[in-house]
Amino acid sequence: MVRAMTSALPSTTPPEPGDDGAVTPLPFANSSKKVLVIDDTADVRFIIAETLNVFGFTAIVAEDGLSGIQLAQEQLPDLIICDINMPNMDGYATLTAMRQHDATATIPFIFLSGESDKIKQRKGMELGADDYLTKPFTHKELLGAVNTRLEKQAEVQRQSNKKLDELRGNITLALPHELRTPLNGILGLAGIMIEDHATMPPEEVLESALFIQESAQRLHRLIENFLVFSQLELMASEAQKIELSNSLAPAQAQDLLPDIAAKVAARFKREADLQLRVTPAGVLIPPENLAKIAEELMDNAFKFSVAGQPVRVDCGIVNHTFQLSVTDQGRGLTAEQISKIAPHTQFDRKTYEQQGAGLGLTIARRLTELLGGRMAIESKPGAGTTIRVAFESPGR
Repeated sequence: MVRAMTSALPSTTPPEPGDDGAVTPLPFANSSKKVLVIDDTADVRFIIAETLNVFGFTAIVAEDGLSGIQLAQEQLPDLIICDINMPNMDGYATLTAMRQHDATATIPFIFLSGESDKIKQRKGMELGADDYLTKPFTHKELLGAVNTRLEKQAEVQRQSNKKLDELRGNITLALPHELRTPLNGILGLAGIMIEDHATMPPEEVLESALFIQESAQRLHRLIENFLVFSQLELMASEAQKIELSNSLAPAQAQDLLPDIAAKVAARFKREADLQLRVTPAGVLIPPENLAKIAEELMDNAFKFSVAGQPVRVDCGIVNHTFQLSVTDQGRGLTAEQISKIAPHTQFDRKTYEQQGAGLGLTIARRLTELLGGRMAIESKPGAGTTIRVAFESPGR
């Protein structure tokens, strides 16, 4: 194996950058990126490490999987190159251990494998390896693989940072407003009632109390949605599904949805805009989950349309599938906006005044997915939005 590899490399001393036949330094050269090389063969470790050092990387080496894991956790390299065939702990076990440790789980990982090891290469990719180098390889192939992986990792980080910046901006804009508005109403009116309690007419006391209650309910709903969202995201990150008991009776939409729709419409003081068409339909999910999904979809429809525009709720069995759809005639969304729907994200908030922290639709979608259902969004700017959720109907 070593003979084949060294025959592909000009010598055990890598060429200097700029020598005839040498590789031109690639984007990450001289960037002080740290690369961990794990191989039980000293010659292989030397050739790879010296090549990387010559071209501006910092190479650290380990002679087996155990010492490689320890070095990775201590040094946190930017990339790991690891041989598959090693005694005691092979490359597969090394990669598995790396992926199970938080500090090393996302470090790009390149396997070294023999030219005929196609099955081993496939297994490595299935375990989460990012790439592999086939022996024998040249300086250029080595550096090309390293730079490609580092560039992809850098792009992932750039996209992650961009989304994080957007999230920070959305939270900064939405959350203080959503917390302070109802809280200021509660504190302000409570203060007035305390100060003027002896002279306030009963009707003013009642009006103030009702406003305080409405503000408190808004604040309670916001806090509740944060807690629900956190729980759902934790389940999704662990690839969990909501387990359904074998004794679970189907939730009956015709018993649940009318009351939920009436409550949401009343919340927006738009009872006249509600159009409800619900036929007897059962779905094998917990009733409280169906209620939460329906409430968030209806709340979203009323929130992003105005008084006088109808909000239609349809529910029934279509082609042996339980379907719930909520349609509004509000301002609608572009395809790009639909693709960017996320928690704490509201579009055109500076242009349109609206309540909410951008959690409702995300909660409905995540809950639907965790229950094994599907959600689809159809929307057109200026023409409104239809959101559909579907579940396999009981007995299909």
